[in-house]
Amino acid sequence: MSSKKKNFARFGMVAKGAVYSIIGVLTALAAFGQGGEQTGGKGALQYLAQQSYGQILLVLMGIGLLGYVFWRFYQSFANPKGLEDNAKGYAKRIAFFISGLIYGGLAFYSFKLAFGSGSGDSKSMMGSLMSGSNGDTIAIIIGIGMAIKAIYDLYRAYSGKFREEVEEAGMDHKEQKLLINAGKFGHTARGIVIALMAFLTLRSGLSSGNNIGTQTDAFSFIQNEFGSVAMGIVAIGLVGYGVYMFIKAKHPAISVASLRGGTGGPGKKTIDLK
Repeated sequence: MSSKKKNFARFGMVAKGAVYSIIGVLTALAAFGQGGEQTGGKGALQYLAQQSYGQILLVLMGIGLLGYVFWRFYQSFANPKGLEDNAKGYAKRIAFFISGLIYGGLAFYSFKLAFGSGSGDSKSMMGSLMSGSNGDTIAIIIGIGMAIKAIYDLYRAYSGKFREEVEEAGMDHKEQKLLINAGKFGHTARGIVIALMAFLTLRSGLSSGNNIGTQTDAFSFIQNEFGSVAMGIVAIGLVGYGVYMFIKAKHPAISVASLRGGTGGPGKKTIDLK
């Protein structure tokens, strides 16, 4: 991969980290009565639109998110992990592709906001899809996918594999400790939010509804069921996830550690983003 492509991918990680940091900060402020609001990815971009030089920020964010889309598609099609040609390997590559589509949609929304059109088309397209006769079935499928993603995030946080990947990256002890703590806290918080999105989506689909749970819905559920403090803690966790992405962009050897496919032989394939 050329140096320009490597830097584009790293910029994408920074952009993703910024989105999660804004979501976490705004929601934490709302939880503790200091302004802010419960929000998700689109809300984070809308917040940027309201700032000085908002258009410039949105364009930069859109470009950055496209960098993350590029990285996810590269993982899916070029298979730098050396994933095997089996059900598990194909499932992971499909997951990378879907992740790229999701962040591609967010990048598109960022550009729409930057150039004066932040609503309507994308929302109506999703609404048309979900309002069809198979809307409840689609909701169930999406909910199952969310549940799998939530389980994977929690697995990453507590399986020990995440720590091993960080330790292989060759960072100094202080920064390594910060990354491990931020990553564990962040993956846990994100896993909780996605799990609640899955629950709300599945509940809707199984009751013949067609609503897709959002990050904002998940925060509202936490606040209603467990209180504002719990919502604030989870929101701070998302800031931790943002910090994790920033450090990951700074030290892409972490990605190298996580891109090792197996313990040796043909499957052991790495990519250096440095």
